[in-house]
Amino acid sequence: MSITNLDISEPFFTTNVFQEEQRFTVIGKSILLNLSEHPIHIRDQKIGHLQSVIVSDVELIGLEHAVLIERFADYSDENELLERVRATWPSAYEVRGEERLRGIGHYMSPKVWLGQFGFTMYHSATVPLNVGLHREHAFCPVPGFREVHTQIIGFGKMQQCRERDVSTLYLEEPMAPGTTHRPMYDADGNYPWHQFETITPSIFMAVEMLPAGATPPTL
Repeated sequence: MSITNLDISEPFFTTNVFQEEQRFTVIGKSILLNLSEHPIHIRDQKIGHLQSVIVSDVELIGLEHAVLIERFADYSDENELLERVRATWPSAYEVRGEERLRGIGHYMSPKVWLGQFGFTMYHSATVPLNVGLHREHAFCPVPGFREVHTQIIGFGKMQQCRERDVSTLYLEEPMAPGTTHRPMYDADGNYPWHQFETITPSIFMAVEMLPAGATPPTL
């Protein structure tokens, strides 16, 4: 049994990862993401694998593997919050060096790995973001890489396309605080062309899940 604090979101939010915790009582509003294949029970509701909800003043039962993001609803002025985030986190281009991120208002926290699970916060500042469609995750050469994104602040949309062109869009999911899009990978970890697009300036959390045999990158 353990509760691990991820300092990647400090000082803005409190993010904890739960493993093998039977019960936990939430005080105030928080975002809950279930990483386990076993459901989390919240009164008469069940939260399934890779599903997320906003919870408030309630007991959570069966936290086999989950993430809880606290204090996301504590800000009366989100613009001020996002200004502070931009002053704290480097641009994603500076960290990752991907050409599709050059010149884009897209910032990221440090990344933390807990076993095969990687956690990163991103702030998308510009609307539209135009972050670029992609489907490869080169740092994981082993088939079976999985990733989902959970919205924390602001509104966005996760887009899937037939080709590397937004005009070939075939599926779009709206992202509001507390939302995690449905997994888009197949059984072998193959992805369609996809991207996150802003509706408003946003913060979301990316959770990367490595398959057995893959090693978390050191950079």
